[in-house]
Amino acid sequence: MDGYKKGVRANWITIFLNLILSIFKIMAGIIGKSNAMLADGVHTVSDVLTTFVVLLGLKVSNKEADENHPYGHEKYEPIFAKILSLILVITGILIGIEGIKVLKSGDIKIPGRIALIAAIISIGIKEGMYRYTVKVAKEIKSLSMEADAWHHRSDALSSVGTFFGILGARLGLKILDPILAIVVSLIIIKVGIDLYLQSIRGLVDEAASDEIIEKIEKLTLSTDGVLGIKILKTRIFGSKIYVDMDIFVDGNISVVEGHNIAEKVHDIIEKKITDVKHCMVHVEPYSNFHDKI
Repeated sequence: MDGYKKGVRANWITIFLNLILSIFKIMAGIIGKSNAMLADGVHTVSDVLTTFVVLLGLKVSNKEADENHPYGHEKYEPIFAKILSLILVITGILIGIEGIKVLKSGDIKIPGRIALIAAIISIGIKEGMYRYTVKVAKEIKSLSMEADAWHHRSDALSSVGTFFGILGARLGLKILDPILAIVVSLIIIKVGIDLYLQSIRGLVDEAASDEIIEKIEKLTLSTDGVLGIKILKTRIFGSKIYVDMDIFVDGNISVVEGHNIAEKVHDIIEKKITDVKHCMVHVEPYSNFHDKI
């Protein structure tokens, strides 16, 4: 199964689970008279909406190159990741504001047992969804899916806060609910900011990792006919990598022979390093390099 299909399948699974979970949590909040659980259920509904954004991002970024986008559409991926990271930050801020309001008002009701049970179930399911989604996101190198995974974990953290808040309220420590809501909100905001900064790196043509560059160099220099590397540049393009390099070959061979060596380098890099979408290889005569020295 290719990366796009794997990502789409994972997203539809989480959408289905979130719909069922959000209905259950909202009902538990109403029946158990828990504002915290009700808010937690609404938070889960927001997960459904963000996952639809991820699906749209995957579809757009996997479109083939066209006349207006000759290098493909991969850079749309970090754009959608930025949108999701902003949603995370806003979600964290809203949860924090609500916690502060409840803390200031002191109007905290004692919730029913069903709300506590709903929080436990939510923690388990949402943490499982996070681990599944982040695993797929790393496999297909999707920033927007990774951001969505953290949205699942933010919901799990929110449910943790809800659980302790409900438990504390039932044990007489009502103040725990708003305090834990504020702590959770700060964690969510930090994750959102980190993902936003990560998505920016995907838009500014940052170089590939040292590990990838070292692998490119090793593959190039092990190719028959390559006498050295003059220039090697890499740039991250969404979830893919573009490579531009100048290699040294014997200055006495024919143009055709030099071209064939360049083709070998091009083919082996694109074959051995799956993240490389395109490799441009330019040939330099080794004799000219010696003359300049």
